[in-house]
Amino acid sequence: VKVMGRGNDSSLGGFILVGFSDRPWLEMILFAFVLVFYILTLLGNTTIIVLSIADSRLHTPMYFFLGNLSFLDLCFTTSIVPQLLWNLWGPKKTISYNGCVAQLYIYMVLGSTECVLLCVMSYDRYVAVCRPLHYTVVMNPRLCLQLTIVSWFCGFLNSFVMCPQTMQLARCGHHQVDHFLCEMPALIAMACEDTTLVEAFAFIFGVILLLVPLSLILTSYGLIAVAVLRIKSAAGRKKAFNTCSSHLAVVSLFYGTIIYMYLQPANTYSQDQGKFLTLFYTVLTPSINPLIYTLRNKDVKGAMKKLLGWEQRTREA
Repeated sequence: VKVMGRGNDSSLGGFILVGFSDRPWLEMILFAFVLVFYILTLLGNTTIIVLSIADSRLHTPMYFFLGNLSFLDLCFTTSIVPQLLWNLWGPKKTISYNGCVAQLYIYMVLGSTECVLLCVMSYDRYVAVCRPLHYTVVMNPRLCLQLTIVSWFCGFLNSFVMCPQTMQLARCGHHQVDHFLCEMPALIAMACEDTTLVEAFAFIFGVILLLVPLSLILTSYGLIAVAVLRIKSAAGRKKAFNTCSSHLAVVSLFYGTIIYMYLQPANTYSQDQGKFLTLFYTVLTPSINPLIYTLRNKDVKGAMKKLLGWEQRTREA
């Protein structure tokens, strides 16, 4: 095999996304599964964005962050799922080099931003539960905007540092990515040169964007749990626990799978496990976020009824 120059060996022919082609019987099942959850993602997250803008009752820090999370999930899933559906449906599994680069950049920006934003949201819940009298003062619009900007900055920083390093690795003419998307661990595993430096950078950013936010989230919810146990009202305790347990469910699913994917050496990377775990945080989590966070919330239900005109009809009846 002829070894070509660093970084340009795949730029002409693009890549072949192997995906689940070794299990043809599974592809149609996955196509239906992914399509259903993608539609749910589009409907659920679009609903949250529209409601958080249209209803003044939802103009609060909590729904400001939830609107940002919904926007992130919409873009995050859309950067991956259409290509995945195309590859699952037909025999062609190709993606152009520029398409692969674009997917990697966008995917990493949005994924990294969400990691930090979930941490910001846990801080918002901590202030709401532990310092309720100071909530509107602490979580003022300026701070909310600043925290959101910091989240996006972290996402862009990670992407613009790691993506060029990943794409410039020599691959000795190898074009087959053993994954259904251009994900960093799979692309690093393809390299035919020493990847120690790239993996070291990936580990450092992984600690900063995964372990640090996760530690802060767990700390926030530990403090929230202590505060909730002090609430005398059983209804108040139940409401606080419901809100917090929902957030923790999302956090566990999202962070757990990504930490497994990104904080392990490339030589121990399991392609099969990687594909199925990636489905969790690229397809499943974005679709259930609206349901877990808001669509069962009384305020959101009220906003939806108002938007659809049901609230007025109920009053008239």
